[in-house]
Amino acid sequence: MADTPEINNTTLSEAEKLAGLAFTEDERNLMRKGVIERVDDYAKLRQIPLDNSVVPALQFVPQSFDTAQDKSPIARFPISLDHIPVPQRPSTLEEVAFWPVTQLAQLLRTRQVTSVELTKMYLARLKRYDRQLQCVITLTEDRALAQAKKMDEEMDNGRYRGPLHGIPWGAKDLIAVKGYPTTWGAAPFADQIIDENAAVVQRLDEAGAVLVAKLTMGALAWGDVWFGGQTKNPW
Repeated sequence: MADTPEINNTTLSEAEKLAGLAFTEDERNLMRKGVIERVDDYAKLRQIPLDNSVVPALQFVPQSFDTAQDKSPIARFPISLDHIPVPQRPSTLEEVAFWPVTQLAQLLRTRQVTSVELTKMYLARLKRYDRQLQCVITLTEDRALAQAKKMDEEMDNGRYRGPLHGIPWGAKDLIAVKGYPTTWGAAPFADQIIDENAAVVQRLDEAGAVLVAKLTMGALAWGDVWFGGQTKNPW
């Protein structure tokens, strides 16, 4: 709005007192642009007439949630690959880079390829293309290779966890992984360690998936610009 007073770091510092919060200068610099962009939105909200009889939306009653089902084991979603044709391993493994998970799972299940081979191939591609795409914040190479080796040993010994067994995957850096930084893509949190695994990591570990990298995200999940640059998403 043209007549809106300037919003600067001092403004944010004063607002912190009302909210009972305290931010650093770096954090204020990060949030200032977003706060300024919200001024017009707040003005539009105030233009919407609400009668005094309208009850504030202060309660959330998730009646549709089935908490009993939510706490049941991951095996509650049985998935079969029986209807998926078994592909043949190509002469060059990198040809499978964009194959769907179902076909990769069949290659692994039939032992035409090992999880270690697949994991090393994807790690090599991430290293090769990250300089151009700026898509990786942290490679989890040691964890990935240890997981892949374990998944191969399990399959060799007759244990098959399901379609994700041995499949490499990448986590947005919003997701906490024990032993690795969780940066949220924002400079003030570049060295932040949340020393536990998020629920999605726990479940994918249980399913046998192999985490190869923590991938970029816009700072605090906002846009495509993070503290290391701008992700060049080819899609």
